[in-house]
Amino acid sequence: MTARRLAPIATALLIASLVGCNPSAAKSDSKPAAPASQPGKESAAPGAPAGGNDLSLAQAIAKLPSGAEDRTGYERDSFHLWVDADKNGCDTRKKVLIAEAVKAPEQGARCALSGGEWLSYYDEVTVTAATKLDIDHVVPLAEAWDSGASKWDADRREQYANDLTADRSLVAVTAKTNRSKADRDPAEWLPPAASAQCTYGADWVGTKLRWKLTADGKERVALEKLAKACSDTVVKYEVAP
Repeated sequence: MTARRLAPIATALLIASLVGCNPSAAKSDSKPAAPASQPGKESAAPGAPAGGNDLSLAQAIAKLPSGAEDRTGYERDSFHLWVDADKNGCDTRKKVLIAEAVKAPEQGARCALSGGEWLSYYDEVTVTAATKLDIDHVVPLAEAWDSGASKWDADRREQYANDLTADRSLVAVTAKTNRSKADRDPAEWLPPAASAQCTYGADWVGTKLRWKLTADGKERVALEKLAKACSDTVVKYEVAP
């Protein structure tokens, strides 16, 4: 699969990669990811970070600030979705679809997409119509609001909702799995494909660290439980500017 490369936008980068972290099978997930080790180099020992600036999933969870969730005043419209930041006709949704396509779609006028093929890593389903895909905020908008985004201004929330500079914050998945997830955190929902769960945990934690969002008690317990089964999962992130 083609890794996401959004060259026109050059700020912070978030990559969460998976190396044999499946808690129940020997299959790796199929979401675009940077490998934790490269051919010819030794892999990190289980539970250890792959490089000097990398964190194991357990270490990354430990860095999450604690906080109680508060949804007071939340409205989805508080986050301006799917902007066309570079004015090239392709909004955030379409940029993610183009970047994550296994087989590139054709682009027509006003970035209309036709054809193409995608692999939804949440459920390992191949999709051949862009209309059957949702773009999931790995950390849902409501969860972000609960965890600190309520204190942001409108511009900051727009940046979060359209975070193309972090490969792992937004992902194209089947509408079915996205809607089954809704605004639930890992204490309440994990991807149905066991092969996706370690990567999803890394994506979640890396996104929260990137945006300095808090984790509540139940969420942290669920993540720590997941980390025990994902000892080789590596998280890389940079704080959003």
